[in-house]
Amino acid sequence: MMTTLPAAASSALPRDALTDGRLGLYDAQDFRAVRPPCDDCNAPPQALWYFESELVVLPLRDPAGFDAALPAQDDVRNWAQSTRWQPDAQHPSPIWLGSPHIAHAARLSPDGSTVVWGDGTHTAFALVSQLPSNVSWFNTDSVTWLQGQPLTLRGTLGGGTFTARTLWPGSFDIDPASLAFEPLRDGETLATLVRADEGGVRTPASARLLWERTPGAARAAAGKPVFALMINGAQGDDDEAHGGHFAVATGHFGARGEWNDWLVGNFYALDSWSEKGIVASTLTMDAYLTDLNSGQAWYRPSAVLVAVLREPRAARLAQQGLSRVFNHFYRHDFGYRHATANCASISLDTLRSLGWAIPALGPTSKVKAWLGLPWMAIKDASIASGLQAFDYMSAERSGLFPFVAFNVAGSDLLGRLTRGKAAEQGLERLLADDVEALILIRVPQIPSSRAFGNAPVASYEEYAARVPADRTKWIVRPAPPRPFPDALRDPQAPKEAHPASRRALIVWLVALAALVLFAAMRLLRR
Repeated sequence: MMTTLPAAASSALPRDALTDGRLGLYDAQDFRAVRPPCDDCNAPPQALWYFESELVVLPLRDPAGFDAALPAQDDVRNWAQSTRWQPDAQHPSPIWLGSPHIAHAARLSPDGSTVVWGDGTHTAFALVSQLPSNVSWFNTDSVTWLQGQPLTLRGTLGGGTFTARTLWPGSFDIDPASLAFEPLRDGETLATLVRADEGGVRTPASARLLWERTPGAARAAAGKPVFALMINGAQGDDDEAHGGHFAVATGHFGARGEWNDWLVGNFYALDSWSEKGIVASTLTMDAYLTDLNSGQAWYRPSAVLVAVLREPRAARLAQQGLSRVFNHFYRHDFGYRHATANCASISLDTLRSLGWAIPALGPTSKVKAWLGLPWMAIKDASIASGLQAFDYMSAERSGLFPFVAFNVAGSDLLGRLTRGKAAEQGLERLLADDVEALILIRVPQIPSSRAFGNAPVASYEEYAARVPADRTKWIVRPAPPRPFPDALRDPQAPKEAHPASRRALIVWLVALAALVLFAAMRLLRR
């Protein structure tokens, strides 16, 4: 359980993370903190298995549900239709919090050895341990970069030391009142804004008001609910991570433009260990971006398209749909697949299931998929390589590359939905009716010992231009397997369909067998 701190005379001092404030769209006091395993936890045991000894929070009431008899997206569609596309009282469960204490308006001493709280008092400052598998870390460049700005810290206060796990820079927050309307110019798109300056990896954090329903709407964003699409860029030290990462976030803008307490739906491979300690989860934005081991901002730039809403119903509907999918995901009702069920495709499929008709782009090339299967299988002497080639070439492009997912969904929101051209019901109708402003936030990479990243790629051609032609020269981070216990599997769960590549392999094998038979018969007739 969370350690209880004495009542603080100043809100600037560290306090229990659930004392007040928000977790996304919800009051923090609506949750309790636990460290699994636990017998009275209102969350699927499969989810809790991933967070043994980690601090998670569970709702005091109304945890997100799911229908175990249905595949994940069918469950989301049925639930949304049964509620007439209106959110109910359900809360995400679990939320990965990680840290028992939070402090605002903190400042780091010039040498990084102490932290100065908002009331002027000092405390010794330390960092959580660097994971042995994490190849880079906070250093003097980090200390220098964090100087001169207030920090929101999550961590543990004990023994006269604050041990930080997340460090949210005040420069990431925005001042809605200062935003000037700056729509896209001729030749500009969301993609060009994200790509500019290598993804903004070294530029200061910035915010640009791209659209507002009425003049001045964005200036009243403080306290308003939000629905956000996030794209994280390419890593500079991992040649398997140039495609970036995609996620959906929900929450409220703080009184001074804070957004560190938004909740992010981070879909990630469950069956392998991340070298940075990432676990697929619903987690706070400050943990998602600035956790010292796993935070995205420590190893690549990011961009966030924020829809400021007049009421929270669209954001709540999205959050509850994602929470249902997480329940299925933890149970292994479906698996993470880099071509067809990755961070982008799972997120977009869920938004579509909730009634947002995000445009589909079709596959890269069906011809290349069919020809690539035998070619790659022969070239690499690996059936798995051929199957992978088919899956990548035949996958829906809007869900294949995270950057494409961001561009497609973001452009649809900025274009069609802001013009009111939405269906009569579903998530897209709620967004079209409720969006008051659209703001693009760009977040740089925080300097550390890690190589700087770049903007993400959006095609195979871009990917090939980024990496060495000789794959043996790629920088690849190991991801050891993390087997899921058979005892936690539900034998009654719907069986997941095999990838299309398996059917294609059967077709090729049948064709090959027919060719061999035909050749044999011709030889016998001679």
